[in-house]
Amino acid sequence: MESINETSKEKLLETIEILKEENEKTKDELMEKVRALEGEQLKSNVSNRQLEGKIKELKGEINSFKKTPLVLATVTEVFDETKIGIQGAVGHEFLVTCPGSIKKDLLEPGARVALNQNSLTVVNIFPAKKDKNVSAMEIDEKPDVTYEDIGGLDTQITEIKETVELPIKNPEIFEEIGIDPPKGILLYGPPGTGKTLLAKAVANETNATFIKIVASEFVNKYLGEGSRIVRDVFDLAKEKSPAIIFIDEIDAIGTKRVSSSEGADREVQRTLMQLLAELDGFESRGDVGIIGATNRPDILDEALLRPGRFDRTIEVPNPVKESREKIFRIHTSRMKLAENIDFDEISEITEGFSGADLKAVCTEAGMFAIRSERKEVISKDFLDAIDKILGNIKV
Repeated sequence: MESINETSKEKLLETIEILKEENEKTKDELMEKVRALEGEQLKSNVSNRQLEGKIKELKGEINSFKKTPLVLATVTEVFDETKIGIQGAVGHEFLVTCPGSIKKDLLEPGARVALNQNSLTVVNIFPAKKDKNVSAMEIDEKPDVTYEDIGGLDTQITEIKETVELPIKNPEIFEEIGIDPPKGILLYGPPGTGKTLLAKAVANETNATFIKIVASEFVNKYLGEGSRIVRDVFDLAKEKSPAIIFIDEIDAIGTKRVSSSEGADREVQRTLMQLLAELDGFESRGDVGIIGATNRPDILDEALLRPGRFDRTIEVPNPVKESREKIFRIHTSRMKLAENIDFDEISEITEGFSGADLKAVCTEAGMFAIRSERKEVISKDFLDAIDKILGNIKV
């Protein structure tokens, strides 16, 4: 009997141990499931917060779409701190209210304002509009051309220094003498003689912002646009002063005025009149130099050439023999040349070549050397290059 009880007791203990093990296993499994559920809940909470932020953002966009659009206008006159005159896109002018909460720092004629569509009350102020084409005319990088890169134009360099560089770098000299500095300079001569190089060199020497524009860009098919672009160019120059405005091919808008009923001609004449007004300097231009360039000075309007506008006219002719030799030596300074090249002879046979033509000769001579698989340029390369250039130009 005791043996049976002992056996039952052992079985009971074994059963209890088995149940304990199963309970521990079940507990571990349940805890693992709980942790997994907690992780999923955490991810859900993060996802919900992200979705709530997105919903809030979308609601903000929806509300902005529901807002009444603002009217954009240009300030024409400031009467006092609360009343200004504005002009809308269609040309109508209004007297509107500017609340005291609006900062008045930018409130000046030409500035743009956003208006409430219903009350025309000023909501915000923006700087004056800049034409993207005018901004693109500014050359941010300082020109890398120096006077040493220009050969055979010593007289022209001296005159352009006196007219453009000196008033920017040493304006006090003119005050001591008691005279006004020259306002502008006109460079004229055949194409490729170095007019643009002179303008870039003086901009380099004065550390001035270089603004280059071809005069034909002033001409616009829309009425009054040419005049506005002229004003914007001079405003940009004053903002970026010291600056040099280089107007290339100025004959495109500066030709002699004739009686014409064609709209294009009238627009060109209006643009010219605006340019004349800017050159007259009704407002001080500050440290701004004006350089014009043309191949046809004979067709320019007399009003453009009178003193007070372009005070100096400088001829930039094709180089003479000595100048051609200097130009050759400048353009070949980095070339690997044979020792027997006679630049005196080469300069002699390039009579009538412009500076640009001489640079082309040097480039072509180098190409002939490369074509012949040589590592230096010889005299024959220059002669062949001259023959090739002669086929493309009239001398």
